[in-house]
Amino acid sequence: MRGTRRTRLCLAGVLAASALIATPAARAAERTDGHLTDLVNPFIGTQNEGNTFPGATVPFGMVQLSPDTGHSTGYDYTQNRIRGFSLVHLSGVGCRIGGDLPVLPTTGDVTETDYARYAAAFSHDDEEASPGYYRVGLGSGIRAELTATARTGVQRYTFPATGKANVLLNAAQSLHKPVSSTVRVLDDRTVRTEITGHGFCRDSGPYTVHTITRFNRPFTAYGTWDGRTVTPGARSGSGGAYVRFDTTKDRTVEATTALSYVDAAGAAGNLRAEGGRSFDTVRHRAREEWERRLGGVRVRGGTPTLRRTFYSSLYRSYLAPNVGGDVDGRYLGWDRRTHRARGFTYYQNWSLWDTYRTQAQLLALLAPREARDMAHSVVAIDEDGGWLPKWGYGPVETNIMSGDPVTPFLTTAYQTGLLKGFEERAYRALRKNADGVPPAANPGVGREANAEYIGYGFAPYDKDRPYAKAGDSDYHHGASVTLEYALSDAMLAQMARGLGHHEDAARYAARSRHYRNVFDPATGFFRARDASGAFTGPADPARGTGFHEGTAWQYQWLVPQDVPGMVALIGGTRAANARLDSFFAYDRLLADPEGTARQVWVHGDPYAYYNATTYNPMNEPDLVAPYTYLSTGQPWKTTDVVHAALTLFTDGPAGMTGNDDLGTMSAWNVLSSIGLFPVQPGYGTWGLTTPVFDRVDLTLDRRHWPSGRLTVTAPGTSAADRYVQGVRTDGRPHGRTYLTTGALRSLRSLAFTVGPRPSRWGTAPEAAPPVLR
Repeated sequence: MRGTRRTRLCLAGVLAASALIATPAARAAERTDGHLTDLVNPFIGTQNEGNTFPGATVPFGMVQLSPDTGHSTGYDYTQNRIRGFSLVHLSGVGCRIGGDLPVLPTTGDVTETDYARYAAAFSHDDEEASPGYYRVGLGSGIRAELTATARTGVQRYTFPATGKANVLLNAAQSLHKPVSSTVRVLDDRTVRTEITGHGFCRDSGPYTVHTITRFNRPFTAYGTWDGRTVTPGARSGSGGAYVRFDTTKDRTVEATTALSYVDAAGAAGNLRAEGGRSFDTVRHRAREEWERRLGGVRVRGGTPTLRRTFYSSLYRSYLAPNVGGDVDGRYLGWDRRTHRARGFTYYQNWSLWDTYRTQAQLLALLAPREARDMAHSVVAIDEDGGWLPKWGYGPVETNIMSGDPVTPFLTTAYQTGLLKGFEERAYRALRKNADGVPPAANPGVGREANAEYIGYGFAPYDKDRPYAKAGDSDYHHGASVTLEYALSDAMLAQMARGLGHHEDAARYAARSRHYRNVFDPATGFFRARDASGAFTGPADPARGTGFHEGTAWQYQWLVPQDVPGMVALIGGTRAANARLDSFFAYDRLLADPEGTARQVWVHGDPYAYYNATTYNPMNEPDLVAPYTYLSTGQPWKTTDVVHAALTLFTDGPAGMTGNDDLGTMSAWNVLSSIGLFPVQPGYGTWGLTTPVFDRVDLTLDRRHWPSGRLTVTAPGTSAADRYVQGVRTDGRPHGRTYLTTGALRSLRSLAFTVGPRPSRWGTAPEAAPPVLR
């Protein structure tokens, strides 16, 4: 998902520049004492609209304590002033949200209340970040350090010797649009706030966060502000508060801020449970937690740069969804009432249009306990609020993006065994979502164009239709929405059949072929249709009319449930392969993989979605496209394309292919590097292609993956020797281009033999991934 367009320099030029300005981070990443956390560079993606954040968090933590520099989503590596260190950041989103309670240390009198005016200068030469830790030297002479637990952010500030060492807690400014805020100084160590805001890509309903900050020693003075008026000694205000310390002898100040989306009591409970520890203790525990998480995947071989980009991507894959409930299990449901999670941890923040394609599958593989609770949380959203989410932030539906992404997200959980015990509850919610639309009083839009899709076999394109609710409208993207609905129907059909709902399965399977109804034989591409059924808009498939963040060229491959059917529409396998070759600029790719990726596929602007006839590796509709060759008898070309696309991931600030979208692009990198990719998102089919490492050892949870481990080997894999010559599973020859989740559950070894030239492996018709009927 992307936000507003921003004109950017040519990506090649930005990357060349970032090779110089990223030097401190790169040097830090080179220093290693054997810890995997030392291979992670949190600055990757902080430039050129990757929209990641470099601050401190733990895996799936509620708090992401990170600096804000003035960029709409938080931190931009090209900027040089920090407005504050705030509590909430979503990794890689394209629109502003979060940034609650920016805190900044200062010295001297407090005269400014606008954080754009009192922002502190900083230099990357005096800045570092690693998983769970961030440090920066400010131009004021203050050193700021950040770390975190799941529900708290911990700060340590080292001041110059002064009697006026201040900490500013700004409740009125953030990344989102403010609605209201209150701040209260409770005693000589504690400040409490309540902050309500709204926003995201289009205005969504408001949400409220409650915070409580506890300092490790009493402050000598305090005050609050309302607007531009600062009142020393005041205990309450609507803008913010400052607290003051004497650092002539003891120059350090530590503070722990707890967060709750429920109420002030929840924040206080989170502080009692997770606060009270020294900064160094929390930092050490955060590092240990990240080390354990990253240690579930051990790679051998590859260059140092390749290992850094891999582990940095793995790190970002674990940043979201986020814990949404307090330590007592209470959470704020989508009905704006307090509920209590029993037997599971409640999670929130659902960039489903993005994550259903890659990150959901990666977490099911590597973090199944958390992934199960995430699926449980999504079902709880329906049971609490009346409908399944589309793009949820906290307790709010934003309705950003289109289609029906929640269905393949939950069917992925079903296919990987994560819904055991509540399969029917999940299915009831999915069936309601697939067969109707939310009532007018519900904030969600669901499958907004469902009546026409079910009645006429396609979602109509109506660019002038007014928005029914906050967010995007499916009617503005009728062509791509038809493809997305059809994909979801295919996946739901498989779940229905597995649960014994055979009539439903047949109905959804029939609807999964609706993608054919937006194919225009005259152009040979998918195309939008209006309410009368006529094809509409420019016939040029590069224009993108009726497609969400893409063109007909890019969306033509989004039929993973029935690739042979899509190929037949195009004109057969030979015609499909020719079109794929054109799409990937394949002849040029063979001569110059990296140059083709940067100069042909990528056009400089991360938000350049339209007017293109080539692969767009920066956006979600194309994530599965390279794997189409697995179904057209030319699997070696999947390797060529995937390995070229992997060169776009680098270890500098501009080393992301567009927005990361809560780990979506990072998960693509991780899975493609391992050689296992979910080619039918929402179903248990894992496409195979050459890994980039000689060996990858995955430690798996035996409760969900009985083998307990999986070792993937590809001895000698390299840019020259990248073609699969053969595959063996637990020592047995394997001729298909995919594995099923069922096969993967008991598998302990997946061995690739590679060589310098394509082979006949995987080229037989029966080797292709299955058609879902």
